[in-house]
Amino acid sequence: MKNVAVIGAGTMGNGIAHTFAQKDYKVQLIDVSQASLDKGMATIAKNLDRMVAKERITEEEKQRTLSNITTYTSLEEGVEYAGLVVEAATENVDLKLKIFKDLDTFCPDDTILASNTSSISITQIAAATSRPEMVIGMHFMNPVPIMKLVEIIKGYSTSQETYSTVAEISEKLGKIPVEVNDYPGFVANRILMPMINEAIETLYNGVAGVEEIDTVMKLGMAHPMGPLQLADFIGLDVCLSILNVMYNGFKNPKYAPCPLLVNMVMAGKKGVKSGEGFYDYSESRKAENVATMFK
Repeated sequence: MKNVAVIGAGTMGNGIAHTFAQKDYKVQLIDVSQASLDKGMATIAKNLDRMVAKERITEEEKQRTLSNITTYTSLEEGVEYAGLVVEAATENVDLKLKIFKDLDTFCPDDTILASNTSSISITQIAAATSRPEMVIGMHFMNPVPIMKLVEIIKGYSTSQETYSTVAEISEKLGKIPVEVNDYPGFVANRILMPMINEAIETLYNGVAGVEEIDTVMKLGMAHPMGPLQLADFIGLDVCLSILNVMYNGFKNPKYAPCPLLVNMVMAGKKGVKSGEGFYDYSESRKAENVATMFK
């Protein structure tokens, strides 16, 4: 299983591709947009340059990592020889179901299909295929090349063999796999998103300002990043999607997204990706903030 296809060249997708390629897997990075692929590869190269500058890898290792990645705009061509597919597309149920239905058609019969979804039911995704026993959740954390955790989510029909294989691959990547049951939000986001949502509610209710809320959580709770800044890096649209999945899944009002979050997303204020969220991100500031995550 040395051929790995990664679907989606965005923040998570290019990070996952980078991580596999650095461990000498042959990676097929797939996206519908060539511009997105070019941007994703530029991000990988930039992050590798930082690692070279910090003497974590050599220039030779950087070049080998890049040479291990091939890009495709065709899903069918990109997954033709994949032993493992990791889907990292937008957190949208209908899109993921469509992708997995297509993967089931295009991939070899023994290909494991994994989703990097941060909240959507693996059982539901698996039901779109004829191989539910080979569908699993592989939820990486951002930034993927740095963060150690991988949540491994077994759907209702996921086999133990599939789980064991994916857990072993995660360890080969230098990650720590943690088995999680298939409920909305899993563990990471079931705990994280209500905290972020409550921080937004605290701002919405006028208890304190953005920097004050983040400072309290950083200095008082030893968080490396305040919840509002973290929301900006995750993407406010992604936070909203995850909260909606949990709210719809549990029918519990504690997961209902704050009106301020809803309005900001509708206004196009999505955080770092849009240049503005709870903080303002000029190009220089954006580069500075992203760089701090790779220290």
